[in-house]
Amino acid sequence: MSNLSAPYFHDEAAAFGFLEEALWPQGPVCPRCGGMDRITTVKGGRAGLRRCGPCKRQFTVTVGTVFESSHVKLNLWLQAVYLMCSSKKGISSHQLMRVLDVTYKTAWFMTHRIREAIASGTLPPMGGNAAIVEIDETFIGQKTDVPKQRGYAHKHAVLTLVERGGSARSFHVDGTKASDLLPIIKANVHPDTYIMTDEAGQYASLGKHFMGHEFTRHGQGEYVSKERPDVHSNTVEGFYSVFKRGMKGVYQHCSEKHLHRYVAEFDFRYSNRVKLGVDDKARTLMALRGIVGKRLTYRHSQRAEM
Repeated sequence: MSNLSAPYFHDEAAAFGFLEEALWPQGPVCPRCGGMDRITTVKGGRAGLRRCGPCKRQFTVTVGTVFESSHVKLNLWLQAVYLMCSSKKGISSHQLMRVLDVTYKTAWFMTHRIREAIASGTLPPMGGNAAIVEIDETFIGQKTDVPKQRGYAHKHAVLTLVERGGSARSFHVDGTKASDLLPIIKANVHPDTYIMTDEAGQYASLGKHFMGHEFTRHGQGEYVSKERPDVHSNTVEGFYSVFKRGMKGVYQHCSEKHLHRYVAEFDFRYSNRVKLGVDDKARTLMALRGIVGKRLTYRHSQRAEM
């Protein structure tokens, strides 16, 4: 049986029931007064509509989430979230438009709302306890009004930190000089961490700030140290292989002002992958729990939020 055959993917009332179980495990909560007493279902009202006795307010589980005020049926929202969370390289707005039978504008807005939901907020430093974090940067797309040229000056730079056996954290950065990267690395990696990189000069001083720093010389064809096989940056390279296949093969184009949302999407799927015990359904539930307290209007989704 298909994973998309579940009732909550096809029936709006079932979709509200599913989302309520995910967001209200202890029962309905009024978004206005925070009360849980005397909350009743509005008879004859639309699917999921409830009324709070103390404050007299009517509400649904979507109030205060990225789904609020959407004219798209909730069961279609759940399909979209599942498809984005289960597609390793992502799903384009055009593909979502065809699958859900909505307009391209609607599909585009839905994907950005979902990316807003899965974006992580303030996170603790990675590593610690002598863990290994691999660091590398890559280049993608083309900057506006910068002609294509030899090298990477016309491309957008992305820095990624990957903890072996753990999560990934990526950043759209202005450049790849040490002054651009070091503050980000120090803010996101615990000092008690071993760092693995390639031989790029911007990483030369990392050993002063962390437990240790080892590197391989890609320019000489060395990708794994012969003396120490644990010295390599192949894990972060593997992350980039999926990221670039998705950005080039699925999304094909991404403007600079939205790049931070796309890298957060790939971070989310990698950090919650099957190898870490998170299957597609669990990953979808994690994304749904992230919708609370995040409103994103169409106007705001078109603005840069750097």
